[in-house]
Amino acid sequence: MTQSDRLVFSKEVEEPKPSGKSPWRVLIADDDAEIHAVTKLALGDLMLDERPIQFFHAYSCDETIEVLRTEPNIAMVLLDVVMECDDAGLKAVRMIREELGNDEVRIVLRTGQPGYAPEEQVITEYDINDYKTKTDLTRNKLLTTVVSALRSYRQIRTITQSRQGLEKIIHAAANLMEQHSIIAFSEGVVTQLASMLGMSPEGLLCVRTQEREHPDDLLVLGAAGHYAGAIKHSVGALEKPDIERSIRECIEKKQHIFLDHATVFYIEGKGHCAAAYLENHRVLDEIDHQMLEIFLANISVGFENVNLFEELRAAAYRDPLTGLPNRQEFTRLLQESIDINRDEVYAICDVSHFSDVNETLGQDVGNMLLKAIGDRFSEAFGERVIVARIGADVFGLIGSRKDLTPERVRQICRESFMAGEDRIPVVMTSGFTQKHHAKSGLDILKQGYIALKTAKLHRLEGYAYFHPDMEEETARRLDLVRRLGADFRAEKLQVWFQPQVNLKTREIIGFEALLRWPQADGSFIPPDVFIPLAEYSGLVVEIGAWVLEESCRSLQELSSVCGQELRMAVNVSIPQFRTLDFPDQVERILTQYHLGPGRLELEITESIVMDDPAMVIEILKRLRERGVGVAVDDFGVGFSSLNYIQRLPLNKLKIDRSFVQNSTTKNGRVIIETIARMGHQLELATIAEGIETEEQLQTFRELNVQEGQGYLFAKPTPLPKLLELLSESGCSIENH
Repeated sequence: MTQSDRLVFSKEVEEPKPSGKSPWRVLIADDDAEIHAVTKLALGDLMLDERPIQFFHAYSCDETIEVLRTEPNIAMVLLDVVMECDDAGLKAVRMIREELGNDEVRIVLRTGQPGYAPEEQVITEYDINDYKTKTDLTRNKLLTTVVSALRSYRQIRTITQSRQGLEKIIHAAANLMEQHSIIAFSEGVVTQLASMLGMSPEGLLCVRTQEREHPDDLLVLGAAGHYAGAIKHSVGALEKPDIERSIRECIEKKQHIFLDHATVFYIEGKGHCAAAYLENHRVLDEIDHQMLEIFLANISVGFENVNLFEELRAAAYRDPLTGLPNRQEFTRLLQESIDINRDEVYAICDVSHFSDVNETLGQDVGNMLLKAIGDRFSEAFGERVIVARIGADVFGLIGSRKDLTPERVRQICRESFMAGEDRIPVVMTSGFTQKHHAKSGLDILKQGYIALKTAKLHRLEGYAYFHPDMEEETARRLDLVRRLGADFRAEKLQVWFQPQVNLKTREIIGFEALLRWPQADGSFIPPDVFIPLAEYSGLVVEIGAWVLEESCRSLQELSSVCGQELRMAVNVSIPQFRTLDFPDQVERILTQYHLGPGRLELEITESIVMDDPAMVIEILKRLRERGVGVAVDDFGVGFSSLNYIQRLPLNKLKIDRSFVQNSTTKNGRVIIETIARMGHQLELATIAEGIETEEQLQTFRELNVQEGQGYLFAKPTPLPKLLELLSESGCSIENH
């Protein structure tokens, strides 16, 4: 854009000087006073057919309608889409055409929001002259748009004496606007031209491709009659030199060509030109020519609207990153599969730990990875399976039972994916489903996600098939999650504490904080039921932060009652660890409650370690420097932590209660002895949980396990009762 093209304030615009002809009456409808001034400045000197412009002003939808209701012969409206509300301009269009019944005034929609498009219904059903973004309207382009609209208005007015012809034009334009496809629209042009002129539809519409020097640069987009088979072929393929020559002449000269047996109509639009060849069955008269000029002016705008619709449809139904169908289109395809009753399999595939790629390698690499996944799936499945991207890192698949299987998905992901210069392994978790009495595409989508969540929640072999029972289970889990969130906000959750003791002296050395969820009937929902749901829903982050603070606050009271500095063990979940401010949160609580080194101990599981070893090690080292102890909970249940046990900044190994229960058997004793020996050699303390008998206690004493907890010593107890018991017994464990 040159400086002369820009719309800028230079001086006040004077009203145009009077002339012998009535002025063009133009309404500026915009809630921005500067737009009114800028528009007047740009158009103030315009003279068309020796007629100046008289401006009218409106600043809302209601004012626009009022001006058009009271002022006759308004030629055009420069109408802002967004005024007092987001669709004020669209409402105004609807009222102009429907309530006022004004079909003559030309409307140019303008918007200051790039990418904002009028509603499809407004584009297709109402006579809108043009649609522009304000930033695109340079002075020259604004003048061109206004001149084109005013000429269109003038042409409409000149043929008002031929009501039948006018009705045909409106009818033809409306029919064409309903044809969203370029091919369908082009075919409609030929059909409507013939219908308006009272001829049989025998003809074709051609556009020039970008390769103007190429002999096949003229492509047939629309055709009717005995030319119907020419669609999507070059004009040369017709092998009719006379027709090709006349079409080329029309486009080169940019004018209509009138022949004895046919007429070639020139159509020019934004960024393209076309020619409509129509066989004549009678001589065209003056009224025909007038109607044709108006109709072809509408056709030019129609091409732009069709292009706009195609772009909107691509944006609405295609994922811009991968080029695959998006969620909306995938849902439509699911619905289509149900409607025609195809026996197909549907899958929802999630890229496991995709956020790690974005966080460590950057979003650009993440985007390249997603595109690589989409490309490989499309190439591997071919046309047999529909592949779509329906979420940030979620893909949807539709295919036959033979082609779409969990084994095939795993096979496709077996090799790493290239994302730029990075080779990245990908693990997919998938939910599969079939129709299962689904009545809509959304039902299928819901089933797929339920199966996907089941696969994630129960850590199956990377996939799960939907079963109707899952829906009831999912509803039950969702109800629990809602109730958990509500009870947490209502402060109904409780933190109970179980003493940890020195096995030799049976003295209390600390406590473990245990979350409890009481119900109205006095029962409790077990932690192994609601903790996984809290983790999956993300509630565990907020709840975990509260438990940590509540535990440290309670530790002050417990230590005060016992007259010594005791410690507190608190369990930490994976989502908590992945919270960026977790170390800061721990340090703040230590400072707030004046807890020195060794007073707080965090219990982590092996799954936390395996989730992201490097991140876990870095966080634990930072906390270790602040004197926070670290214990591996349920040690020995899994196998993964053995690979990292020497690298982690640990203080303690916690022997799982399943081993404790078997401690008096030969095999059980061997396992516990192995864990205890490993702890001694690595200079780590060991603690056994779930000790219930004196026999078990004696076994752990013999194996030099230093600490323990369990019903033999004390049950988990709410803080008020625990404080009362400790006060009465002088913190002795014997009476608990």
